[in-house]
Amino acid sequence: MREPRGAPKGGRPDTPPFDVSVAHPARIYDYWLGGKDNFAVDRAAGDQVIELRPEIVHAVRSNRRFLRRSVRYLAADAGIRQFLDIGTGLPSANNTHEVAQHVAPDSRIVYVDNDPIVLTHARALLTSSPEGNTAYVNSDLRDTEAVLTEAGKTLDFTQPAALMFLMTLQYIPDSDDPHSIVRKYVDALAPGSFLVLSDPILENDDSVLVESNRRMNEGMGGKTTQTRRAPADIARFFDGLELLEPGLVALNRWRPGGDEPRTARDIPALAAIARKP
Repeated sequence: MREPRGAPKGGRPDTPPFDVSVAHPARIYDYWLGGKDNFAVDRAAGDQVIELRPEIVHAVRSNRRFLRRSVRYLAADAGIRQFLDIGTGLPSANNTHEVAQHVAPDSRIVYVDNDPIVLTHARALLTSSPEGNTAYVNSDLRDTEAVLTEAGKTLDFTQPAALMFLMTLQYIPDSDDPHSIVRKYVDALAPGSFLVLSDPILENDDSVLVESNRRMNEGMGGKTTQTRRAPADIARFFDGLELLEPGLVALNRWRPGGDEPRTARDIPALAAIARKP
């Protein structure tokens, strides 16, 4: 895999070396999505989870479809022209900027991630329509001040924007107070902005899910761990916001389109969009 020349706009210009001795969530997700930007250790970790929960591939791809539906709705129906996509992961088909700028070419998008392999693909992420703008911030989402400062070079936070956390907050442990982190971002947004969020849930007495979660954490060498939360804890991310219909629901049930295959069992993840009044 070749690294693109140059450095992305925003964030640190240096590219830290890859650590391919342990799996990384962005690369595991890329593998589940059918991408090619992953290593043997990522595929091994992903396969261990698939062995227990083969439906994980459908769940990950359903999240990508939720991204597509939500961004299309916000750009086409809600008139949003600014998107802050936090924890974007590796670029693949139907990224936020592709969907938004297909609807509204003047849309501005800022991606945020701190994975070195994502950094090397920033050139692909920065491909934008001539009328719009796409930028990348290389930073940890917990450093809210740094992220907002860099993103503010592309986005105008006095105007409504969409804040996106798609399957991202599971990697922020409760000890880091993820609800406070999300609140800081929401507080920086103008009224009329939207929070778009999806995250997996920990179902009661689901030993298979607990074991797959353990395998995932083990595969990532303990450097990045998952924290699955109860539905009530996910709902707290939307405190003070106005949930759009159908509310906080199973990922596959948020305004499903013809691209969402029917399943006998709901995906154990929740999704919602809410408006800041």
